[in-house]
Amino acid sequence: MGSPVRRLLRARLRTVLIVSGAAVAVLAASAFALTSTGGSAGSAQAAQTAPPPADPLADEPRAEPTRGSRGKPRPPEPSPKKPAKKKPKADTEVAHLVKPQKKKHYKVVDSGSCEASYYWEGQMTASGEPFDPSELTAAHKTLPLGSKVRVTNRNNDRSVIVRINDRGPYAGGRCLDLSRAAMQKVGGTGAGVIPVRYEVLSRG
Repeated sequence: MGSPVRRLLRARLRTVLIVSGAAVAVLAASAFALTSTGGSAGSAQAAQTAPPPADPLADEPRAEPTRGSRGKPRPPEPSPKKPAKKKPKADTEVAHLVKPQKKKHYKVVDSGSCEASYYWEGQMTASGEPFDPSELTAAHKTLPLGSKVRVTNRNNDRSVIVRINDRGPYAGGRCLDLSRAAMQKVGGTGAGVIPVRYEVLSRG
């Protein structure tokens, strides 16, 4: 057996251990109770109060338009872009592309006035070619065959250039007998015989 001092120390140590063990047990029990009741309630309350996670695909809520906003005029739609207009070519460019036509300038060899008639019967001409009333030809008494003559109707100033390929006319006062096509050009088929002014442009 030990001394009374040792026995007393052992008894106190045992008491301290028992008391501290009981305190630890109480603390553990209270902590378990808090985690089992308060923790679940707190998490449930937090789950109720926390906002639901946002759906990334959902549209944001739009404000309902009021009557005033419905009645307001809408902004005009953007007008479609007009295609750019092509710049017109300058007159100098157009003039460069279009070749100017050369006008024939005739030198008048002889001129005069007389009456002219016309004919259309098919026959052989003095030049040896068949007469064609649709060609611009004429008959003259003395001009060389192949001569070019400008004939102008003095009633309307319409003119035509004919080629001499025949002889005639032999009626008094007439110096030219035009083909039907030539007389139509000067507008004299209705009258039959017209006053003309002639200009000899070339001989033969």
